[in-house]
Amino acid sequence: MAAEVRVRYAPSPTGQPHIGNIRTALFNWLFARHHGGKFIVRVEDTDQNRLVPGAVEAILDGLRWLNIDWDEGPEVDGPHAPYVQSQRLEIYQRLTEQLLDQGNAYYCYCSREELERLRRTNRDSGAGNGCNCRRQGRAGAVGVPSGDDDRVVRFAMPESGVTQVHDLIRGDVEWRNELQEDFVILKSDGFPTYHLAVVTDDHLMEISHVMRAEEWLPSTPRHLQLNRAFGFQPPRFAHLPMITGPDRAKLSKRHGATAIGEYRDEGYLPEALLNFMVLLGWSLDGSSEVVTLQQIIDNFTLDRITKSAAIFDQDKLMWMNGVYIRDLTPGDLSSRMASFIPRQLDAGEQDYLCRIAPLVQERLKRLDDSDDMTAYFFGELAPEYDALTLVQKGMDSVATLSALKAALDDLTANTAEADFGHEKLESLLGETGQRLELSRRQFFGLLRTAATGRTVSPPLFETMEVMGRDRVLARLRLATQKMGAAA
Repeated sequence: MAAEVRVRYAPSPTGQPHIGNIRTALFNWLFARHHGGKFIVRVEDTDQNRLVPGAVEAILDGLRWLNIDWDEGPEVDGPHAPYVQSQRLEIYQRLTEQLLDQGNAYYCYCSREELERLRRTNRDSGAGNGCNCRRQGRAGAVGVPSGDDDRVVRFAMPESGVTQVHDLIRGDVEWRNELQEDFVILKSDGFPTYHLAVVTDDHLMEISHVMRAEEWLPSTPRHLQLNRAFGFQPPRFAHLPMITGPDRAKLSKRHGATAIGEYRDEGYLPEALLNFMVLLGWSLDGSSEVVTLQQIIDNFTLDRITKSAAIFDQDKLMWMNGVYIRDLTPGDLSSRMASFIPRQLDAGEQDYLCRIAPLVQERLKRLDDSDDMTAYFFGELAPEYDALTLVQKGMDSVATLSALKAALDDLTANTAEADFGHEKLESLLGETGQRLELSRRQFFGLLRTAATGRTVSPPLFETMEVMGRDRVLARLRLATQKMGAAA
């Protein structure tokens, strides 16, 4: 590939960025990085009625969170600025004048109702799809629409022949021109439609490859004919496979969270989500699932992208997130967990969380579980629990109280804060349980609830070691009081 690869991600700020369009950004970014090319971000905000405040910031934040950097675009200087289409209106209007002068475009005054009637008539008669305005030409009209009239400008599609493209993923595709409608390129408010703006900017920004969602494939003949009318060399096209839910329906909210911000808030790691998204249509070898970013970049070629729809599997994403969580160092994991714990942790508590992190790492699937899975480690006393949960199967309240007192006595007499390791605790309390003629399940289950307030926790003695002697003894005293009151 001799010429420089230049690809773009061109979102419309009409809502929160979702999996589908961020997957498009990711594939373009990976393609650029594989070829040592440029990745450009361009904001397509020409549909002024659908703009959502804060959407641009959300899009850029989503890219930054996933560590998808851009070489040109908003917040980054570049030779083709501005990278926001609403700031480029003069360019589109000038090129519209060129098409009008060439006879490739015409003013249209038709209402929606008139156009719908014409479509039905043309469909029944087999006539072309242009309206009557096409045959009237430009007579009597001056300048391009600017918001003070009802005129639009339509592109005059050829009325015969075919438009062909060699799609780099789908192969050769063609369309009969007489079946293509004359489409609006400049609206009455003076803003271009997507079709005019995208063709113009892809040419002026020297885009070499357009990688976009499959849903844009039917627009390709329009874009190729616009390029031809301008005398532009069109970019090469690659239309990415659709993403569906497990039921094969187009991905939607009912299949799970779809906005990138939701995944961040729910505690997915960006590197896990990136790995998951790249497998929505691309494969390294048909079987590898956890793939490093460098492996992906090194091997990201278009021949590895499938034509068939990619299935979004929420359970697989959860599994993959857990795999990435288990690969983090204690320091990295605890720092990420801290942002999901609502209270502010001081320096000592941050260090404490770093010691806790390895204990919950195996069971932690999303970071938003961090608070619940670590809450009982903090504070002198365990969270509230029912005293009866201390009583294990085959024991009664009296036996439970006696066992708690024995454990408290042995820990008080035989341990020190500096010597409160899990191996010693297991040996010491194992002997206590034997003396009481209790099974390990009974005695250790009782100690688990007393120390944590939970019936399920990480390994008991590692948990007690991290909690420390003072905290464990305080909790055993509380459990003894609870059991004494209930007995």
